[in-house]
Amino acid sequence: MTPPAPPSPTEIAWDDTVLPFQLDLSDIRGRVARLDGTLDRILGQHAYPAPVEALVAEAALLTALIGQTVKLRWKLSLQIRGNGPVRIIATDYYAPAEDGAPAQIRAWASFDAARLDDAAQPFAQIGQGYFAVLIDQGEGTLPYQGITPIAGGSLAACAGTYFAQSEQLPTRFQLSFGKSRLKGGAERWRAGGVMLQLMPKASPAVAGEGGSGEGGLLTHADILDGEEGENWTRANLLLDTVEELELIGPSVQPTDLLVRLFHEEGPRVFDAQPVRFGCTCSPDKVRQSLSIYSAKDIATMTTEAGIVTADCQFCGAHYEFDPGTLGFEARGEEGASA
Repeated sequence: MTPPAPPSPTEIAWDDTVLPFQLDLSDIRGRVARLDGTLDRILGQHAYPAPVEALVAEAALLTALIGQTVKLRWKLSLQIRGNGPVRIIATDYYAPAEDGAPAQIRAWASFDAARLDDAAQPFAQIGQGYFAVLIDQGEGTLPYQGITPIAGGSLAACAGTYFAQSEQLPTRFQLSFGKSRLKGGAERWRAGGVMLQLMPKASPAVAGEGGSGEGGLLTHADILDGEEGENWTRANLLLDTVEELELIGPSVQPTDLLVRLFHEEGPRVFDAQPVRFGCTCSPDKVRQSLSIYSAKDIATMTTEAGIVTADCQFCGAHYEFDPGTLGFEARGEEGASA
């Protein structure tokens, strides 16, 4: 029997990358993202039910797209909190430590398995709550936080509302994600998406006036008019023609996709940014998080085996500590293991 052909260079060259681009004739910037092994690694840390997997996949893809648009020195995070069965979705995007290094991304969700409804749409299981973008540029800076309500029918719509409401920047996301199998390979998660963002010279919208979106939230229609509005509408109509398999790939290169969609808009691409799964947890960070507790508090956390345990929600790393080394009354700095 002839063995299956391995994936071609085209099929793997753009895995786990974010490609910045610009449409010169429309004054629109954008990103094309592909998350393949990275997303598979994120979801492989957990045994999430299908609706939760879909929400985490969407949030991770959004995080990769948004994180690459910010002049980021350290970390961008998304936090989605609701009163439905899916209580929390949290993601982090860490900027590359140096030129040429990959950005790192991680994601995690908390949910009430007993309340999940497999027949309902994943987004509906968040319920009422908020979508937050947090930017932390590191030591010596004040973190930024922008919050908008859960609305619009998808996390992608929430992200678009965030940019319209908080930044007054018309922004559109077109995403696709799911499990697929390359010829001769194992089934794995793949995801792809396009982000468009128009940078207007001035915005007619005034904070506090309310908008035409759900619950009075701003939309692109409240921000744009004239030529900018026409450019934005035209680019969005072109993006509407994209097919799911084109977004995910793997045989369609992002550069070819941009030419197919926007060849009349003058697309120009820049250097692609590699993205990898990464977690920053460590024994020292766990110990630091427990430094606010007294010895009495630490005693309540100590197991019958005489240790304090902690698990990373993002990567599943398991830590064990001598209780005497924890809290602000710690006796020493030993006894931790991963």
